[in-house]
Amino acid sequence: MSSSEAEAELPVVAPQLRALRRRASLTLEAAARAAGLSPAHLSRLETGQRQPSLPMLLALARIYGTTVSELLGETVADRDAVLRAEDMEPTAAGGWTYWQAGSPGRGMQALRVQVPHGSQGDIVRVHPGEEWLYVLTGRLRLRLGDTTHLLAPGDSAHFDSLTPHRLAAQDADGVELLFVHTLLQSPTATLCLGPTTGDTP
Repeated sequence: MSSSEAEAELPVVAPQLRALRRRASLTLEAAARAAGLSPAHLSRLETGQRQPSLPMLLALARIYGTTVSELLGETVADRDAVLRAEDMEPTAAGGWTYWQAGSPGRGMQALRVQVPHGSQGDIVRVHPGEEWLYVLTGRLRLRLGDTTHLLAPGDSAHFDSLTPHRLAAQDADGVELLFVHTLLQSPTATLCLGPTTGDTP
């Protein structure tokens, strides 16, 4: 995504972040704490001074009881069971490219995700719910707790999201995934987003 495209998104994303936080009856401080962010950082996201990464959007969507689509201001006329390929618009965030692969407003969120090599490999996530992923192309390095797994095309993983986890592309060409996670909402959900300290898988 070019810088001009990123700037064009900000007026949509920023007010949505603020409105959805207020709808969830969360203060800036409470929402920031739940997302593992500083209040100042969340404030910059809400005022459009910073662009959120995909992991941040996923975290905030869970906390606010919504989806990444709604955070981005996307609307769907109805909740059709079928989503056509030509209707899947790519969105870039945090170096990742993703496509919504399911309808909004459901108990699960489905995404097709392209993870470039070296992108978001230091982000560790912990949150309530479950995740399932399936490798389409490339090889994925999946860190679950203290164990690292290397997944090839056709491999999948299904795990409790309270297990600290980290995703990274193993090869220079990146990795493409199908990704499904439950949207279990709780203002007190424990999420940890940010660089890990020490070792690298």
